[in-house]
Amino acid sequence: MTIGDIEQLFDRVQQEIRKAVVGQTELVEGVLFALFCEGNVLIEGPPGLGKTLLVNSLSKVLDSQFGRVQFTPDLMPSDITGHSVFDMREKEFTFNRGPIFTNLLLADEINRAPAKTQAALLEAMQERQVTVDGKTYPLPRPFITIATQNPLEQEGTYPLPEAQLDRFLFKLLVDYPTDAEEQDILKLYANGRDSHNLSTFGLESVMTAKMVRSVQEVVRGILIEPQVITYISAIVQKTRAWNTIEIGASPRAGVGLLIASRAAAACRGRDFVIPDDVKDLAPSVLRHRIRLQPDVEVEGVSEEEVIRDLLDSVEAPKR
Repeated sequence: MTIGDIEQLFDRVQQEIRKAVVGQTELVEGVLFALFCEGNVLIEGPPGLGKTLLVNSLSKVLDSQFGRVQFTPDLMPSDITGHSVFDMREKEFTFNRGPIFTNLLLADEINRAPAKTQAALLEAMQERQVTVDGKTYPLPRPFITIATQNPLEQEGTYPLPEAQLDRFLFKLLVDYPTDAEEQDILKLYANGRDSHNLSTFGLESVMTAKMVRSVQEVVRGILIEPQVITYISAIVQKTRAWNTIEIGASPRAGVGLLIASRAAAACRGRDFVIPDDVKDLAPSVLRHRIRLQPDVEVEGVSEEEVIRDLLDSVEAPKR
């Protein structure tokens, strides 16, 4: 697997996904960057904007194991991880694996379930393993969680715990389509496409789980110069001293920004990271890891505005 191969695969996967998903360029690219460095993704947006359709389409294009969990208020942790059952014939407990034992897990509307159920994903998202009744079970590799959520102001939602938010590499936002994109969506369905039957979109498999692992191996070797590492550190450190931020980003944010920048560089045909890779991905890595000062939130200032001003204040290294 070479850098050129990765760039071609990145383009081919995007082309296939765009047969079903119109627009949402930043969203599609972000999900693929995360996949190529095995990072988890949180996608936020109102219902009906194609969040679930994107993940379902990706599962078809990847030709790998896919599991989906619809989060509801009565969902139990064992419904995700699995549970032990006593086998009367063998006179011993056997473990029935839950839907989390897969390559690509869709945690649909994750903020519809209470914190206890959301926490069932913590170990899997960080260590790529699940512990049930004192026994640890490794998950298939690659493994990533793609969670969708509706905005918190909507009725019947629970905020995600800070520890879980920090385990998401990216938080990606879904916005309403433009007029032209909306017309393209309508034309798809007028021509017989149906999101309930993905076969109508003619999606073809482009990658396997083994190929994804090969891409991830190459991404880990992408060169990142000391001055770019210093740039990443300066951005993360700045979040902890910025006057409008109450709680800054953790060291995990810096690590995430580094590995995500490597994936972006590879997908863009380079074997080295440039400052623009870092700056492009910083909002997706930081927006869910900072908390604004209460008075700033009251004034209606958004995380996006604060992050943009913060990035402008940190000088990028010269090539």
